[in-house]
Amino acid sequence: MRNSKKRVSWRVAQVVISSLVGLAIVGAFVWATQGRDMPVLNPKGIIADQQQVLILITVGLGVFVVVPVFILLFAIAFRYRVGNTKAKYDPELEGSKVLEAVWWGIPLIIILILAIITAISTHALDPYKKIESSTAPVKVQVVALQWKWLFIYPDQDIATVNYLTIPDNTPIELSITADAPMNSFWVPALAGQVYAMTGMSTKLSFMADAPGEYRGASANISGEGSADMSFMVRSVSKTDFSHWLYKSSYSPNMLSWDTYEKLAQPSRGDGEKTYVVTGKDLYNQIVMKYMDSGSSSQPHTNTQTDHTMNGMDMSGMGM
Repeated sequence: MRNSKKRVSWRVAQVVISSLVGLAIVGAFVWATQGRDMPVLNPKGIIADQQQVLILITVGLGVFVVVPVFILLFAIAFRYRVGNTKAKYDPELEGSKVLEAVWWGIPLIIILILAIITAISTHALDPYKKIESSTAPVKVQVVALQWKWLFIYPDQDIATVNYLTIPDNTPIELSITADAPMNSFWVPALAGQVYAMTGMSTKLSFMADAPGEYRGASANISGEGSADMSFMVRSVSKTDFSHWLYKSSYSPNMLSWDTYEKLAQPSRGDGEKTYVVTGKDLYNQIVMKYMDSGSSSQPHTNTQTDHTMNGMDMSGMGM
């Protein structure tokens, strides 16, 4: 009898300790994130806002299943403990249509709902889908290097390293490639991540709701300097953006193909820099140099548009 009571006390103590540990973990997470900016859950653009809704719906549906499972885990463990002789133990129970409907029906319904949401959101949030707006979009070509980011404004003949300046409430249309190991472009507050790959060009559109600074980074490990591959996206008013373009057009730094080859060399800790682009069709040359079976050190002369490179077109989210 005494041993039986000890076992019961130990079982109860285990349940209590497990509950306290769980609460401590949740409390530590809340304390660690309190007052901190979490860009994914604090969207500043039309695309990121839709993604936040999708995340919350998915998590909510998951919690609808996970929470009852843990509740039942502790409830069953407590009810059918060794010391509870009143609990009816029937391991051969079968044929209960109600129970079968519960533990098969609810997950199937949730999976069906998630499938519908996934199908709709996949098309709604297609990175290639342009944002409808009365304002003309700003086109930017993005090149992932080791270990820095190059942004080229083809219509303005300006390029920047490790920072991107954009006008607010204006669609931004990115063409993304890499001249280094495969990488991933990500600005959590504005849009989801899109892969950057050599010899291929992917697309991404987003728009900032208001002026502000938003951190971008690499979402892919690409070597020892990948942790340094962060950049700043500065959303400014249209007037300030025009002033920035004018000021940048007088930068003493010129970006030709020869200058680019030096810039593309692996390096860490590169700061922000602004260039005036003097090389013609630089972005397509970077993409096409990996389409030639010869030496990759020479630019390819083919000037096809970046979305039909030798008939290959990326879906926008990697392979």
